[in-house]
Amino acid sequence: MAELIVMPKLGLTMTEGTISNWRKAEGDTVTQGEILFDVETDKISNEVEAKLGGVLRKIIVEEGTVGIFQPVAVIGDANEDISALLGGGAPAVAPAPEQAGPPADGAAAVGEAAVPAAGGRIIASPYAKKTAALLSVELQQVRGSGPQGRITAGDVRKHAAEGGSGAAAKVKISPAAAKEAAALGIDPSGLHKEGRIMKEDIRSFAAASTKTTAQPAVQAAIQEVTRVPMNSMRRIIAKRMLESQAVSPAVTYNMKLDTTALGLLRQQLKDTLKVTYTDLLVSIAAKVLLEFPLLNCSVEGTELVLRNYANIGVAVGLEEGLIVPVVKNAAQKGLAEISQEVKRLAAGARNNSLTPEELTGGTFTITNLGMYGMESFSPIINQPEVAILGVNAIVDTPVAVNGEIVIRPLMNLSLTADHRAVDGAVAAQFMQKIKAYAENPALLLL
Repeated sequence: MAELIVMPKLGLTMTEGTISNWRKAEGDTVTQGEILFDVETDKISNEVEAKLGGVLRKIIVEEGTVGIFQPVAVIGDANEDISALLGGGAPAVAPAPEQAGPPADGAAAVGEAAVPAAGGRIIASPYAKKTAALLSVELQQVRGSGPQGRITAGDVRKHAAEGGSGAAAKVKISPAAAKEAAALGIDPSGLHKEGRIMKEDIRSFAAASTKTTAQPAVQAAIQEVTRVPMNSMRRIIAKRMLESQAVSPAVTYNMKLDTTALGLLRQQLKDTLKVTYTDLLVSIAAKVLLEFPLLNCSVEGTELVLRNYANIGVAVGLEEGLIVPVVKNAAQKGLAEISQEVKRLAAGARNNSLTPEELTGGTFTITNLGMYGMESFSPIINQPEVAILGVNAIVDTPVAVNGEIVIRPLMNLSLTADHRAVDGAVAAQFMQKIKAYAENPALLLL
């Protein structure tokens, strides 16, 4: 029996997800447990498995944001009637409005090929016409799904993916890849690939084409403009960072500390435990946060939400954006456990295997740009937290010690704090405490 496939709830805080890629096309056979489509949330990307086997009869939402438990596809037997499912739960494919007589000139009923009006005009969105031109698709052959048979870009991509008219349409291509090709202005027929063209193939082809055409005259290169749509992660980052700047009156505080003792500690531990400076600072910050709860709180209306625990987020930079997995209850964990967890979470971020729970619940964030040689920056607060600690490069610096000039490895820390909750004096005292522990790590044993 045919069933609706809905957007799954992939985490406790998830309310919607963005379908970024279908692994199957309409008409494909699907095996239970097989990857059906990819979903991007505000935290991570997930692969969604098919809960039952059958034939993918209808893709209701090709790409875009969908609320949890909303229908996205139908799986059933090859010849099964699915009209009841589509009529009852898929507004995206609702039939055209009823008409008293035959369709108006230039319109076509949903599911029928577009019929030119008396003057030869076909009703299609401007983007659909552009997409059709790029994919070499004849609009006369496309079935429109819009109001009164209006052709959308999605209709064109679907027609191309199903092997419709035109040179490019003869290429096997996924709907997501067709959309990417249209967005980047690429003719898929230029890709010589056995099997189905996927979105990644289009992006690789675009990157290769850019390198190949990078040799023309300088004047032509200067005038070129390339528009690349943001992926879901980048859109979320842009939205959250803008919101953070609008919500938090932020101030950044910088302080240098001597890392000689931390470096010596790492050397002493290297045979049994390889720790990074980030591991050490997570351990130190977790303990100091319990002494300065205002740095570990959040602001809700006119209340400060104070905590007796510290969940430290550690920013991990990926090619497509930034992700912040969280070390839960860091103050109750030893250095070895923290080091192992930071490494595990960073690896999970890079191979996209983190769960939503591992990306939520943070109370304070640490972000490290030291490996890139940065000596100072102003990190943006990760809402709803009120503070974030930026870690900079360690630089050998001449300093005065007991009246003599010596060279010491100094690290600059950059703390950004929300002035609604954290005054300058409190932020300065917090930084002093971090410095004291970092320069005398034996104090952590007290």
